[in-house]
Amino acid sequence: MARQYFGTDGIRGRVNTSPMTAETALRLSIAAARTFAPEGGREVVIGRDTRRSGDMIEAALVAGFTSMGITPVLLGVVPTPAVALMARETGAALGVMVSASHNKFEDNGLKLFSPEGIKFDDDTEEALEMAMGTALKGEYAAPAEITLPRTMAGTSNRYVRRCLDTLAGGQDFSKLKVVLDCAHGAGFETGPAALTELGAQLTVIGAAPDGININAGFGSTATGALKAAVLETGAHIGIALDGDADRLIVIDETGTEADGDQVMGLIAGEMHRTGRLKGGGMVATVMSNMGLSEYLKTEGLTLARTKVGDRYVGEHMRAHGFNLGGEQSGHIILSDVSTTGDGLLAGLQILSVLAARGGKASDMLRVFTPAPQELINIRYSGANPLESDRVKTALAEAEGLLGDRGRMVVRKSGTEPLIRVMAEALDEDLMLKALHHAANAVTAAAGNS
Repeated sequence: MARQYFGTDGIRGRVNTSPMTAETALRLSIAAARTFAPEGGREVVIGRDTRRSGDMIEAALVAGFTSMGITPVLLGVVPTPAVALMARETGAALGVMVSASHNKFEDNGLKLFSPEGIKFDDDTEEALEMAMGTALKGEYAAPAEITLPRTMAGTSNRYVRRCLDTLAGGQDFSKLKVVLDCAHGAGFETGPAALTELGAQLTVIGAAPDGININAGFGSTATGALKAAVLETGAHIGIALDGDADRLIVIDETGTEADGDQVMGLIAGEMHRTGRLKGGGMVATVMSNMGLSEYLKTEGLTLARTKVGDRYVGEHMRAHGFNLGGEQSGHIILSDVSTTGDGLLAGLQILSVLAARGGKASDMLRVFTPAPQELINIRYSGANPLESDRVKTALAEAEGLLGDRGRMVVRKSGTEPLIRVMAEALDEDLMLKALHHAANAVTAAAGNS
């Protein structure tokens, strides 16, 4: 069925524009209550990031859940993985995170978690889509069964403690100079609290949210400020979270960025050497670099690939017994601890390795030499350019150029009106030739110059 609300990662869009309206949040909460707690009498945990519209969306969720006899438990501003944690540790019927992740403040979104702290699969989302369409026409709770929301204090401390408990005792972090960029987002308190407790020499940036500065010049998609701070302070390493703190990007002491592939490669190797890696390898998406796969082969490990979205990574991990997976963008799932991507948790693993080994982050984070890879994002309006016969022909021609010497991934973004065209090959000239052949066709079909 054609989706009206859900994309790659829940519901997301520009606030007060379909699908990201207060009405959508109201419909979702009513539909979810009828689907997951039809008899009422349950609780649902709700967290949000720092963007201004979060209170409005939260209020709509509260109205819907209370009207159905469900008690909203308000966690306040917390990272997305904290919502997943509380969903599974409190016995809630549902967990909801109000966030648009790395998007600017004009956008917002809704991420849903099951009582096990797991993002919903496609079938469940499609069932919710159907229920949302008729949500305002059904029955509601009797007046005496209407609930009141309540606030749960201490969620941030509980989440930080779970993350810190993953580290080996006796490690000395006091010599590590770390810059942490919180993106003016949901991790602005939890990130600094964790690293301060470890005793690291900490510099914090992007930790003064005002409702509109989330992800603005800071965070995992805008690392310029972090790079400058690392060089200025002489830090050993820099870590950037995104708006809801479920992903990270790492900067080494030279100001060079290490993406999620390098971070996952480092963690996989470390877990393998210490006997903690399960499944004989790890899981990543089709966007991860070929170099990661080649590195894992040298370690006797495998790389399983899924379509884009950390929930698909998580589904494959659970189905096939892996405990490490993630995305090139920095969503990393360590499923022995967390059920979803977690920027702070992954960052602590990197700091733990750096503290134990010493040396330079630039050496540690160069786990493999990346195959030449390039991504072009093409914005469009109107019809999906990938439906064009001309584009289909050009994509087939580009894949033919690469043959078995490279890969091409072309997909429609699930969160923005973009077509993402990615190519990689061991031969850079070949990669660029195939990439631009495909991208030019998509650009023309999108009506761009």
